[in-house]
Amino acid sequence: MVHTGIGYDVHPLAENRKLVLGGVHIPFSKGLQGHSDADVLIHAVCDAILGALGEGDIGCFFPNSDPRWKNAESRIFLEEAGRLVRARNGRIVNIDSTLIAEQPKVVPYREAMKEHLARALGLEPRQVGIKATTNEHLGFIGRGEGIAAMAVAAVDLP
Repeated sequence: MVHTGIGYDVHPLAENRKLVLGGVHIPFSKGLQGHSDADVLIHAVCDAILGALGEGDIGCFFPNSDPRWKNAESRIFLEEAGRLVRARNGRIVNIDSTLIAEQPKVVPYREAMKEHLARALGLEPRQVGIKATTNEHLGFIGRGEGIAAMAVAAVDLP
């Protein structure tokens, strides 16, 4: 039976941080502030996978109060989400996601992000969808204060 989960994450932009989206470093004047590398795309995908499994969110597995995860690469979290699926004899059917940001433009990095996510989850890049949109200059995203991501995961479980 195919189970679906949804994920959402948002982080503020901050000076003196690298911008990492979908596991890919994107040259930009600011990065995302968070306990780990603050990769909103990977965090949203993790939450979607965990939701499909009926689990809690990423913070249940990797709490920001744990110093082990300080500045950690979010790929670790994604690989663990994939491991949890396999431990239940399941398989990820596909991932679909949307990044929401005024800047930077992420389309030039989309294929690299798809490949990174697919590799971490043991999928083919064609099983990973990544779209990008703006917030039409509305709200904190529209003012360039942060970046958000949404994701949906379909997981086939016995």
